[in-house]
Amino acid sequence: MNPPEYKFCPVCSGRFETRVVKDGEPERLICGECGFVFYLGPKLVAGALFELDGGILLVQRDIEPGYGKWTFPGGFVERGERVETAAEREVLEECGIEISVTGILGLYTYEGQVPAIAVFTAEAIGGEPEPLDETMDVQSFPRGDLPWPDMAFPSTEHALKDYLRERGPHTGRLDTP
Repeated sequence: MNPPEYKFCPVCSGRFETRVVKDGEPERLICGECGFVFYLGPKLVAGALFELDGGILLVQRDIEPGYGKWTFPGGFVERGERVETAAEREVLEECGIEISVTGILGLYTYEGQVPAIAVFTAEAIGGEPEPLDETMDVQSFPRGDLPWPDMAFPSTEHALKDYLRERGPHTGRLDTP
């Protein structure tokens, strides 16, 4: 377990300790005063893949991790927010496009990595593409001309390949590495 980012109990303000609660599970944060167990859940990111102007819309990241690399628009789900709503909000915040989620493409998780990434399919319903929050560029790439060597994350590549398989390449071939 990494050093805890939380030091004090939200119930009694006692100091957290780390220890195994149940064999086979990771160490947990446990309050030394009241015994409260603080379960740290994985963070969830919601994003969307959709087409605009004859191509798949991707954003170029203006922040780390993945600075300067391409991905689908997306971001963290807020506590109490529907995941689909988070995807719609994040797309609007990052590239100025209003979307309507049409389905779930996939949930992408990787050993030792936080967060989990929920990727939806969507259709654009309004707005004009422009780089906004955390984005340096926005482009629609033809299916046969995606920037495969410059993808920000493994989930970007995996989701795009799933999207192309599900939706069909429209070019007669999957142009992937």
